[in-house]
Amino acid sequence: MTLPPTVAAHVPTGILIDGAWRPAGSGRTFSVNDPGTTESLFDVADGGSEDALDALTAASDAFPQWRATAPRVRSELLRAVFETITARTEDIAALVTAEGGKPLAESRAEVAYGADYIRWYAEQAVRFEGLARRAPSGANHQLVLRRAVGPALLITPWNFPIAMIARKVAPALAAGCSVVIKPAQLTPLTTAYVAEIIRAELADRGLPTGVINVVPSASARSISGPLLSDPRLRKLSFTGSTEVGSALLKASADTVLRTSMELGGNAPFLVFEDADIDAAVTGAVQAKMRNAGQTCVAANRFLVHASVAEEFTAALTVAFDKLVVGHGADEGTTVGPLIEQAAVDRVDEVVSEAVDGGARVRTGAERPDRPGYFYAPTVLDRVSPDLRVITEETFGPVAPVVTFGSEEEAVALANSTPFGLVAYAYTRDIARVLRLAESVDTGMLGVNRGLVSDASAPFGGVKSSGLGREGGEAGMEEYLESVYVAI
Repeated sequence: MTLPPTVAAHVPTGILIDGAWRPAGSGRTFSVNDPGTTESLFDVADGGSEDALDALTAASDAFPQWRATAPRVRSELLRAVFETITARTEDIAALVTAEGGKPLAESRAEVAYGADYIRWYAEQAVRFEGLARRAPSGANHQLVLRRAVGPALLITPWNFPIAMIARKVAPALAAGCSVVIKPAQLTPLTTAYVAEIIRAELADRGLPTGVINVVPSASARSISGPLLSDPRLRKLSFTGSTEVGSALLKASADTVLRTSMELGGNAPFLVFEDADIDAAVTGAVQAKMRNAGQTCVAANRFLVHASVAEEFTAALTVAFDKLVVGHGADEGTTVGPLIEQAAVDRVDEVVSEAVDGGARVRTGAERPDRPGYFYAPTVLDRVSPDLRVITEETFGPVAPVVTFGSEEEAVALANSTPFGLVAYAYTRDIARVLRLAESVDTGMLGVNRGLVSDASAPFGGVKSSGLGREGGEAGMEEYLESVYVAI
């Protein structure tokens, strides 16, 4: 993909430390590629442990002044960042599509979604809630203050390069924390572009530029290792796999680091016998096919009542057949590529195993003959619940259908996984909705809709899907601590 000159000329490819972009200390770089063509876009600085520690020093030095900065000043800075990002929507969307592959329409939506988090936390920056009261004993008064935790390490995934950084950096800055950002190796360009917008606003306002630092790297461990063992770091926010999240939690234990983790998912999509099937199919396409199924909240298991299973599956197959696979920048594309060849190989392997295990292909199950990392939108039925396409997060454009006979069976199937990020349910029965909210073990539940994320709502999961929340008031709590004063 050829980026617009206004973008290509202004994408930072270095390491941002204390307001200056510089090469890696080692001089090494790594290539960022367009997954729709496999061609190289940019060579990016490959940061190492010394770069990471320099970034933490900058964040640590900037933190006292930033924490003491008036909440209104932090709020106005974030509002200005929101306005700049919104004004540059087309440029940023082109960059998201170039490095991540998603269709431009989805990239524009992601820019709006990410910007909404920055606007929300610009508003929240002036809404610190404390407490002042007389102690029950009457012996003294109690004052509870809220203050920033300290320098934070933000590790982001590749699949939403602007949304994920906005969801982390906005509440951190609003709360008064300085940050070191480790963007995903596959999609570091959008993060760098947004970080430059923030850096410029800090510099223009005479605020400490060490508030935001960015260290791209081909080796996440070379960044996280030295930082997690440094007592100056006080907060870690990570979005990614459960396996990596678990390792980071262990590494954070020695310094008793404050952590929040948004990890893997295996979302059930429940269609009950009383569902509006047309609405359920529309929601299924939304919940499954955003970013070609490469989202943590993608519907992974379609659990459908036996009485409507064929009607739903047939309609879903028609809907999938109407999707247009192509490069994200091409007119009319609705499904872009997967992020890399390994992702295509894994999806193909899981689908092949399902077919060998008795699943029937209703559409797809093939690799399009074209350059890039593509896989056809796929619908499977007659799927056994013990197949990998059900038990594991596929992270691709595959919709396997499993039937159930009762609500109790549906809930049991939904909960038969160590993960619990989000679930979707289609039903007209409000009493059933309330029962599902109590019985389905997920942190979020979408009812008669395929999208749940909102800047003003808490996003996160239970069980192996993580801990802590992003978004809403809860998202800023992750970067604040309480100080109790007895008077």
